[in-house]
Amino acid sequence: MKTIMKNFKNLLLIAVFTLGFVSMTNAQKVGHVNFEKLIAEMPETQTLKLEMEKLGKTYQDEISGMEKTIEATRQKYVAESKTQTNETNDKRVEELQQEAAKIEQARKFAYQDMQKRQNDGLQPIIEKAQKAIEEVAASKSVLYVLDASLGKGLLVQKGEDLFGAVKTKLGF
Repeated sequence: MKTIMKNFKNLLLIAVFTLGFVSMTNAQKVGHVNFEKLIAEMPETQTLKLEMEKLGKTYQDEISGMEKTIEATRQKYVAESKTQTNETNDKRVEELQQEAAKIEQARKFAYQDMQKRQNDGLQPIIEKAQKAIEEVAASKSVLYVLDASLGKGLLVQKGEDLFGAVKTKLGF
């Protein structure tokens, strides 16, 4: 009976050490990656940024052209206002207000279109980065990956930094 108790104590002691070791090992399976930095450095993001700048310039040029046209018309109407009837001048003021409203509409459309295109362009980039993070984490047996962007939710960075491995996985 003593031998059985002694063996039982030894088995219990081994089990406690084993469980403690497994718990310690699992606790170490936490990594982090600066997600914002990763997205910003991806070549696809750089391409999207250039496309958005080009589109923004196109919209700005169109709106500037509209503004120049309305300003030229306004100057012409001001110069001619003394030789026109009040009714004609009132119609011209209304016409200029309608043109100004069109410019404002064009600005609003440009902003909304650029936002939509940027969001649509970023979505596949984010998905690609997320997939790469998941694959790297799996290959390194990391159970949890925290976002280290600006310290969001990450108080201590002692886990494994997966940034370099994810960049390699993405090929840049």
